[in-house]
Amino acid sequence: MTGQSGGTVGDFMHRNLEVVPPETTVIKAAEQMRGKYIGSLLVQPTDQEGRVFRRSGIVTETDLMGKVLAKGMDSSLVRVDQVMTSPLLTITQDRPMLDANHLMETSHVRHLCVSDGEEIVGVISVRDLVRYFIDSEGGPLRDLDNVFRPLSVLRVLMQTTMATIASERMVLEAAQTMAGKRIGSLLVLEAEDIVGIVTETDVVRKVIAAGLPASSTPVGAVMNASLIRIDIDETARDASRLMAEKRIRHLAVTEENKVVGLLSLRDLVKVVSIRDESRFLRST
Repeated sequence: MTGQSGGTVGDFMHRNLEVVPPETTVIKAAEQMRGKYIGSLLVQPTDQEGRVFRRSGIVTETDLMGKVLAKGMDSSLVRVDQVMTSPLLTITQDRPMLDANHLMETSHVRHLCVSDGEEIVGVISVRDLVRYFIDSEGGPLRDLDNVFRPLSVLRVLMQTTMATIASERMVLEAAQTMAGKRIGSLLVLEAEDIVGIVTETDVVRKVIAAGLPASSTPVGAVMNASLIRIDIDETARDASRLMAEKRIRHLAVTEENKVVGLLSLRDLVKVVSIRDESRFLRST
C-alpha cells in the first residue's frame, strides 16, 4: 500500500543493522545492547556476506529478561538462538508509519524489520514511531489532543493501576513480575512512598550485562531514582516529546504533585492504533 499522507517507514528506519551470530550468549548480547543503547539485535549466521534475511531472528530486551533471567537461567550459557523470535516480522519501507504502528500494536512488539524482498534493510522501533508523531505537525498525537479537549488526554491514556515493588526485593522477583504481567516497568516503593522506577532496560543493562546475580541484587540498587514526571494537564505531544528527549519509555503522571498514573510509549501507540484501525483494514 502506498500513497498515504505522512512519513513512510523508509524515512524513519535505522539502516545500520546490529547483528550477532546465533551462538552469542545472552550476557554478550546484553553487553552489546548496553554499549549501543539499543533494545534489540538481529541474529544471523556469519557466513551471509553481511546481509540479513527474513528467515533470520531477532532478540530483544524483553526476551533476555522474560525468557532467561526471570526463569533463573544462566545468561552466560544460554545462546540467543534459543530465545530469539524467528522468522522476522517485517514491513516494507514504502508503507506509512501508521501501518508500522498498527502492526507493532497488534503483534505486541516494539520492533519491526524492514524488508526489500527477502533481505532486511532496516529496523524500526516504537521510539521511531514517537519521533514521527512529534515531527508530524498534523499527526495523530495532535489529533488526540484535539479530540479529548477540554478533558486531559493523559488522564484518558495513562494506566491508573500501577504495578509496584519494594526497593529491598530482589531483581529476580521484579523480572518475574514484569514478565508475568507483560509490562516493562515497576514503580519502586520505600515505606509506601514512590522513590523510583525499574524497567526492562535497567534489568538488561545493569544486571544481565553486568553479570550480577538477580536473586541477590536488590531492586533499589538498579532502579532509576530520578522518576521523570509530567503534569496531567499536559498534552500527548508534550509527553511524547519528553520521552524522546529523556530516551525513556515511561512517565509518571502527576496531579497536584501526586503520582496518579503511569504513561508508557505503548499507551501512546496503542490509542493511535485503535483510532487508525479502520483505515488500516481498508488499506490492506
